[in-house]
Amino acid sequence: MPASAHWRQRDPAALPRALLTAVILLLLWPGLQLTEFRPQALFDSQSLETMGRFLSGFWPPATDAEFLRLLVRATLETLAMATAGMALALLLAIPASLMATRALSVSALLTGRPSRLGRALRYPMRLLLIVLRSIPEIVWALLFVRAVGLGPTAGVLAIAITYSGMLGKVYAEILESVDQAPARALLQSGSSRTAAFFYGLLPNAAQELTSYSLYRWECAVRASVVMGFVGAGGLGQMIDLSIRMFAGGEVVSILLTFLLLVLFADQISLHLRRRLA
Repeated sequence: MPASAHWRQRDPAALPRALLTAVILLLLWPGLQLTEFRPQALFDSQSLETMGRFLSGFWPPATDAEFLRLLVRATLETLAMATAGMALALLLAIPASLMATRALSVSALLTGRPSRLGRALRYPMRLLLIVLRSIPEIVWALLFVRAVGLGPTAGVLAIAITYSGMLGKVYAEILESVDQAPARALLQSGSSRTAAFFYGLLPNAAQELTSYSLYRWECAVRASVVMGFVGAGGLGQMIDLSIRMFAGGEVVSILLTFLLLVLFADQISLHLRRRLA
């Protein structure tokens, strides 16, 4: 084959991809050095022996009746914490996303350029959403534990605040990414913004909005366990207490229950996505 024909058959994007890969590796290496990443330490004989002794104390799982009763209560508490937190987050995120998105801007839909007044009103809301989601939920949980005391109330409020910022941002972006033609046609015909949202934007964005909301609910279930370590109740608080008492069997039972809880949440999410597809 002639050299020119061979050159034409080559992938024209091969060189840019190779350069991009090299740049990523060059940037990754200082990060690994900064974090002192040493995976070979896991396979050291002393490390393996230490981990073996530690894991041997986690068997068999605890199955006594009193512990299982507390475990069921903590599981329901964790699930309720995640669901209630998501419900409050939606109450905050939905109006915030409508205020932050350009999808319902009359000037942007009709002329292609948002007005200065519209930008002046949207930027503060976008800034508020950034503040809400930039502070981790565990920090909010620590704050609310001191304000309202130990228990799931602090976890509910922490999830509501952090996830309202996440949901509001993504909802606004989803509304801006769908086809704007139906909403534009409704506004041009004299419809209100409410009608343009419900009949022009929402039908096209409903599946993606629902899918992301269900994904965030799964994340809220996992986050509620982490917040239990700071006194927000649920399975996380049980794990913390069991670890402090060196009750490895109880820790394994709690982790297995948490695994089943995440699988349950995943199956519910998958079922609802299929029904909405």
